[in-house]
Amino acid sequence: MSYADVNGVRLWYEIHGTGRPLVLLHGGYGSTEMFAPVLPDLAARRQVVAVDLRGHGRTADVDRPLRYESMADDVAALLRHLDLPAADVLGYSLGGGVALRAAIQHPALVRRLVLVSTPCRRQGWYPEVLAAMAAQDERVAEQMRGTPPHQLYERVAPRPQDWPALWARTGELLRREYDWSAEVAALPMPVLLVFADADSIPVRHVAEFFGLLGGGHRDAGWDGTDRPASRLAVLPGLTHYDIVGSPALPAAVLPFLTHEVRAPE
Repeated sequence: MSYADVNGVRLWYEIHGTGRPLVLLHGGYGSTEMFAPVLPDLAARRQVVAVDLRGHGRTADVDRPLRYESMADDVAALLRHLDLPAADVLGYSLGGGVALRAAIQHPALVRRLVLVSTPCRRQGWYPEVLAAMAAQDERVAEQMRGTPPHQLYERVAPRPQDWPALWARTGELLRREYDWSAEVAALPMPVLLVFADADSIPVRHVAEFFGLLGGGHRDAGWDGTDRPASRLAVLPGLTHYDIVGSPALPAAVLPFLTHEVRAPE
């Protein structure tokens, strides 16, 4: 457990377990603790590198806008700092956006990519979710005081007084339009998409996203010859908010990371 000085950010990271590295990127307003329920299963098979993204958890913010692209550069710089040239990367929700941008911007550093409850374009969220994201600001931060995320932030953040600023900067990020469809279609590494069956992302976008990765276009054939390198998991009985702590998550992720993935012939 330590800090790395990268890109002008003092980035907090933790390392658990041994084996091939797996980087974990948490969701918005969270920290590495989001993965606590599934960390033992993951660390039993992998060397887990869990990161507190800029402005979150133990990583203080810096005076520049919060962007998926710059946070992805932070993660890439951390991988280079740790001499991890080909890590697997798993991101959840906001951390999934960072993980996706890391794979787009630094494909040589990402061996396999796992995106949990993450769209590839902003309009991939349900309209009511977009509306809630657009409303996030300092006033909502005040309403969230005393909740478990705020209590954790107060306990671990280097500047607990930055709680309102985190909501303001995150809200500004979440209001920005993006569509990474073309870049997703060009990704060279295998990708696993993981969604809850009652997620904040509609099934139509799940199908669209998987289609960009080569999935859902044809039958795989009796021997799996035409199966795409990327995979899709829809976990039953879960939502956007509890999928990250479900034992079904490592059960879906670990086979993808450890089994051979064959590209279509």
